[in-house]
Amino acid sequence: MHYSISTWQDYWLPPGVTWTDMELLADSDRPQPLDLLVALPLALGFVALRCVFERFFAPPMGRCLGVKNRLRVTAAPSPRLESFYTKRSRRPTQGEIVSLMRLCGKTQRQIETWFRRRRNQDRPSQTKKFGEAAWRFVFYLGAFVAGLACLIDRPWFWDHRECWRQYPLQPMERAHYWYYMLELGFYSSLLLRISVDIKRKDFKEQVIHHLATIFLLSFSYCANYIRVGTLVMLLHDSSDILLESAKMFNYGTGWRKTCDAVFVVFAVVFLVTRLPFVGFYFFNVLLMVLQVLHIFWASLILRMVHKLLKGKRLLSTECVKLSRDVAFFNVLPSVPVNLKVKTTIRFLSQMTSDQYESSHSNVLV
Repeated sequence: MHYSISTWQDYWLPPGVTWTDMELLADSDRPQPLDLLVALPLALGFVALRCVFERFFAPPMGRCLGVKNRLRVTAAPSPRLESFYTKRSRRPTQGEIVSLMRLCGKTQRQIETWFRRRRNQDRPSQTKKFGEAAWRFVFYLGAFVAGLACLIDRPWFWDHRECWRQYPLQPMERAHYWYYMLELGFYSSLLLRISVDIKRKDFKEQVIHHLATIFLLSFSYCANYIRVGTLVMLLHDSSDILLESAKMFNYGTGWRKTCDAVFVVFAVVFLVTRLPFVGFYFFNVLLMVLQVLHIFWASLILRMVHKLLKGKRLLSTECVKLSRDVAFFNVLPSVPVNLKVKTTIRFLSQMTSDQYESSHSNVLV
């Protein structure tokens, strides 16, 4: 038994530090594993509070930003196609489409149109997306302001060496205790609602992120890594605020330039605060999990910025081509006027912003 305890303390604590050293602190100043149970009712409270927020507060915020649901054409009732859609696949292969054509007596175009409309019915509305982003924005903003208020006058906020001075004999303050518990409760609530939230392309990565964050908060609290833990939480919340605000502007109408500006700032803050890495023993594993996810999301961000800049270059190139074509038409007086107009309209119709709009779907949608 003594060997087991000694092995665990060598695993959890730095060299030369034992669990006996932790007992020198008063019970009220020492983190206790049982304290983590407070996170469970807090998580349930966050779930209930989120339901109230998304129903009564998010819609007025969405109307202020011009959030509107897109009109969708519903798929015509078809029991056989519906059964295939729910039980087999939402995207049938070419061979399956041929079989469905024979079974339902429809053309290939009708089958493809039905499945496309049926998939659109299951997609979350703009108001639902906005409500989820607004809820996270409000929490991250409140958590960042509260965390900054309780850390800005602490010595380890300005000198990181203070995070380890006299460790583990570092008394825990009540403000930092609640900061930890609220963050732990919030991420636990996200994990509880993961099955009903909007499923994006990085759904699996989000599940791993929530689990790693919960384990990291729990074990760092028990090992009294409170000081460095609060700094890590503050850094993460700073970039999450910008991400969720960029999503909110993206779902609105007439806020494209604001969305792009906020997203660029978010990209800079994310790369600066998330990619630098330090860690110690067991926490290296959990931090490395977050690090891999940060690199994955950073690649999506950089890819989106590249598409955004590439789209603008293509647009400027098309404008130059258009000016040349107009000049060419002007020196050909023999060409009928209606032919000039038709050619110009055909050229302008090709200059759409589909590439520009689709570049925001990876991260902001």
